[in-house]
Amino acid sequence: MRARIPITPEGWPFILIPGAAACALAGTGWSWLAVPPALLALLSLGFFRDPERTPPAVPGAVVAPADGRVREVRELHDPFVGEAVRVSIFLSPLDVHVNRSPIAALVTEVEYRSGRFMAAYRPEASEGNERCRIALQGESARVAVSQIAGVVARRVVCRVRPGDKLRAGERFGLIRFGSRTDLFVPKGTALRCRQGDKVRGGETIMGVLR
Repeated sequence: MRARIPITPEGWPFILIPGAAACALAGTGWSWLAVPPALLALLSLGFFRDPERTPPAVPGAVVAPADGRVREVRELHDPFVGEAVRVSIFLSPLDVHVNRSPIAALVTEVEYRSGRFMAAYRPEASEGNERCRIALQGESARVAVSQIAGVVARRVVCRVRPGDKLRAGERFGLIRFGSRTDLFVPKGTALRCRQGDKVRGGETIMGVLR
């Protein structure tokens, strides 16, 4: 079996281009000029890391769709999920930015909306910022995930389309350079997270479906 390099594919241009520039500058004898692009390549290497994750074997578990810190837990009505709870996860530039499916499900809808680039931790960012919403039909419940761009994050990457089937914890996209991911679960889900919690995408149990 071929070993997998733990870097998301979208990250290679940000790593290889400044890395090549650093090597070229170092080869000319102007080593000090190679420092900025070398640092940029190293920072990109850290940002686009894509570690393997193993979802917990807990029946009905909803796993975190992203790494980061829970900023808000709020009840609301969602057009797809119905009466729901929204858990907002803020991703700093130091977090892994790969998004993962919270449950095993069929992708029923992918909706991209352009918008502004407010700070992702602001409540109004969920409706005002550039975002991509993925509706997921599980075996017994509906769940949704929104990828939300932020001040620094200017690109939402979604790799799935309606009709795709995802495993719990399977990668479906990423957001570049700091962002927010919202998880929508049915009201009545036994939540296991609260505001301030640090979570790991594909591993932390956010709640258990009833």
